[in-house]
Amino acid sequence: MSSVIDSMSQELSPEEIEAIAACGTSKTYPKHTILINEGDRSDFLYVIIQGRVKIFVGDEKGREVILNIQGPGEYLGEIALIDESPRSASVMTLEPSRLAFVSRDDFTRYLGAHPDTALKLLRSFAHRIRELTELAKNLALSDVYGRVARTLLKMARERDDGQWVIEQRLTHQDIADMVGASREMVSRIMKDLAKGGYIQTQKKIITICHRLPPGW
Repeated sequence: MSSVIDSMSQELSPEEIEAIAACGTSKTYPKHTILINEGDRSDFLYVIIQGRVKIFVGDEKGREVILNIQGPGEYLGEIALIDESPRSASVMTLEPSRLAFVSRDDFTRYLGAHPDTALKLLRSFAHRIRELTELAKNLALSDVYGRVARTLLKMARERDDGQWVIEQRLTHQDIADMVGASREMVSRIMKDLAKGGYIQTQKKIITICHRLPPGW
């Protein structure tokens, strides 16, 4: 699984993200607050200090696909901030969260003073484009089990004790919204993976105990 994790590593260091956050103002938001609506125009980069948010797209019928779930030390909104286009997705808090919001002017000044960070950010853009391409491929070409397995592997992180853990507290509905399937189907897959000893779930934190099977 190391290749999956390596490809998902954050381009900016925690120190760089903290320095960017310090350029802005922080604010606390309650659970289920919409921070960004798809199509909005905004002049701010958001850095998550505490809590979790989901990034998603939806349609007029209320259906949605979760593109990502992010937590402390991660950032969002940088692409629209640079190209000045409308936001391409919506963002909502999943729990009480504290975020720093950095204006376009402050962000631009910081990058001008730190060209190495600007280069890393360009690499991050490229990585996120690859992620979206992989997501589209996964949704189009994989069966439901394949989409679930890829999502679990993508989100897993290795701890110091060698365990691979998905630290975001995901519900089966969250996973279903990520893979474009019903909650019932995802629940059956997760139950079978747990029964087979491949995963363990405690307090919605999933541990991958063994390499996931190629098919289900």
